[in-house]
Amino acid sequence: MSNITSDIFAFSFDALCSPTISLKYPAAPHGTHTLGWGLAWYPGDARAARVAKDPTAHDDVGMQQIMSEWESFRSTVYFCKVQGAAKGYTHNETQPFTRSFAGKDWLFMHNGDLDKISLMQLHTDKSRFLEPLGRTDSELAFLYLLSQIGQINVGSLSSVNHESLSGWFERLDPLGSADLCLTDGVTVVCFLGTRTERAMYYTRIQPPKRENYFESVAATFSLEDPRDTYRTALVFSSIPFDHGRWVPMQPGQLIIARRGAIVWNSHAHLEEHFSQSLPVTSPTVAVSVPVGQFSPTQPEQAQTVVEIPPMVHESVVNIRAITHTADGQPLMYRLYDVTHTTSYSYDQAVDHSSHVFRLQPVDNHLQEVTHASLSISMVGEEIQFEDVFGNHMVHYIIKNSYNTLTVRSKSRVKIYAMPPDDYSVSVRRTSLPLVWMPWQRQMMMPYLLPEELPETQLEELTSYAMSFVERNKFRLLDTLNDINLSIYRDYNYQPGVTSLETTPFQVYASRGGVCQDFANLFICLARLLSIPARYRMGYIYTGANYENKIQSEASHAWVEVYLPYVGWRGFDPTNGCVVAQDHIRVACGRHFRDATPTSGTIFKGGGKESLTVDVKIEQVHH
Repeated sequence: MSNITSDIFAFSFDALCSPTISLKYPAAPHGTHTLGWGLAWYPGDARAARVAKDPTAHDDVGMQQIMSEWESFRSTVYFCKVQGAAKGYTHNETQPFTRSFAGKDWLFMHNGDLDKISLMQLHTDKSRFLEPLGRTDSELAFLYLLSQIGQINVGSLSSVNHESLSGWFERLDPLGSADLCLTDGVTVVCFLGTRTERAMYYTRIQPPKRENYFESVAATFSLEDPRDTYRTALVFSSIPFDHGRWVPMQPGQLIIARRGAIVWNSHAHLEEHFSQSLPVTSPTVAVSVPVGQFSPTQPEQAQTVVEIPPMVHESVVNIRAITHTADGQPLMYRLYDVTHTTSYSYDQAVDHSSHVFRLQPVDNHLQEVTHASLSISMVGEEIQFEDVFGNHMVHYIIKNSYNTLTVRSKSRVKIYAMPPDDYSVSVRRTSLPLVWMPWQRQMMMPYLLPEELPETQLEELTSYAMSFVERNKFRLLDTLNDINLSIYRDYNYQPGVTSLETTPFQVYASRGGVCQDFANLFICLARLLSIPARYRMGYIYTGANYENKIQSEASHAWVEVYLPYVGWRGFDPTNGCVVAQDHIRVACGRHFRDATPTSGTIFKGGGKESLTVDVKIEQVHH
């Protein structure tokens, strides 16, 4: 590649970041373009963009000074254009273009050439606010897109229907080479035209052990600022770099990114999902009590007063009595036999020990325990009770000497299918931040306090949590689904690399762990967003549906969050799913210590301990 004419780079980070960008200028440039550059970003994530350009530069010294001298060079979105101006062009014709619109600055970049006459015919909005400052076809395309957004009376890209947005770009496609990038400071849109002469690539960069330095024949960029160690980025480029997995875009493809992740991909069905697609539906495992429907009687022509019958509420005492969904679909239960065996062995005799067992599945409106038994190989003193979290507890004291101890719990459990939550009631259309009454916050306080961590770690995790909120437009359910799927896709299931003392921040930094670690991280992120969250221990019947089949041979952990006017709902980040009829609930609490299946204290004897756990789950067909 002897020339770097019209190369573009677009960055979308999950939180504030300061990349270092360097350009490589050829010794003998060709073509009609100058060796200029343009760089734009949103300092501190503000609505106002900062744009630096030099249409006649022969190096990037000025750009390097900007990046090194300005403390404000931190943003979640960056646009960079190399050789974006033809000879004789001024700043008005040099990209990236910026325009204040709908209370914020918008940025735009374009590779290629479009028919200006056709563009002027397409851009029919003659508003003085949308008049071009320069002479380029690119700026006309920019103004056309802004006019389309103005016509539907919205103020951000996230408020535009994805298909509608794609349609606007497709209208520009027949006019020439339409390789386009557009942003409102939060959402980044990239489109590759079908008549392009160039390519466009994208990659997702995420910790840990990521490549911090990327080089190509045209440019380099690096993420070397210590503050950006844990940043995740989605990068678009007209040239592939030496490191990373750069996926080529397809002609006619449009990708929408927000906070370091892809939120929509017009060609997702043609590509491997290495990217982080966001959920578009709400959980469907939730329970709702149906409310009676009514229709006002239609008045006769001569009537002036409309009589509306009173609303009738159907009170369902036992939620299990609901056997069909509102559209008539049957709700069937699933039946499981669960055997949980825990064996302890010691190289010295134990003379006195005390134990706590939380092994009996909970019996509530979601599941029914038809049979449960607990056998313990040593005789002892037993106390059964319900703890403050509603868990069935057995406190067991053994005063006789033993070298081995076996505890076996057997249960038969019905897991009921429930209709989806009804979010038609206005108070259930929740968005973040959540508003709690003082007494609610007092009641939920144990589930709202994040783990005690250094302030800097909590600040980092808060930034990470807010990236999910912002790319989901502050919608509660979409944010929770996004966190759930992101942990499943971005984090590696690695038994043995963590311990009971592993903190949520360590899981976040290493991007690895087991179900308990993923649950702890989810809980911490939720609580930092003021969403009550608790730890749930139980079992999962994997069948052949889940990647982490090992969880069917041991106890499993997931998260339950409290949704206003809905209740506790489960999310399983280990398997990337919402909790449904594959999950058998046993114990819950503020954290894993409140829900540990077995625990105890040896008061005398013992020595070295060996522990084995075996869980068997069989579905009973009836």
